[in-house]
Amino acid sequence: MVLRIVLSLAAGLAASFAVPPAGAQERGRVFELRTYTCLEGKLPDLLARFRNHTTQIFEKHGITSIAYWVPQDAPLSQNTLIYVLAHPSREAAKKNWEAFRNDPEWQKVQKESEANGKIVSKVESVFMDPADFSPMK
Repeated sequence: MVLRIVLSLAAGLAASFAVPPAGAQERGRVFELRTYTCLEGKLPDLLARFRNHTTQIFEKHGITSIAYWVPQDAPLSQNTLIYVLAHPSREAAKKNWEAFRNDPEWQKVQKESEANGKIVSKVESVFMDPADFSPMK
């Protein structure tokens, strides 16, 4: 839990250097903290999938990547990817994820990357609103 809070704060700090799209605050932009736990030995496969495919497919579907992290300390450093996304609104997030999951390119990439077995054992998602004092909205 403490790790998530610290990472959440770090995400806000890192993202505060990014310029939000015009009108983002008025549209109710929301952030999504996602934590993926990989099966043993599969973190390099997940990182490659994100690096080579997933982030580009996110962009195609209106999902904005803010930042990605791998914890420094074991055991999480061996099996965990943590990242923050932004969506124009909670409703847009739902539509973005549906479009992403139904994208034939994503379905192909997922199938190919899991040819030797599943990569991810657990996905956690938390939607967040910036606090009124947050440097990034």
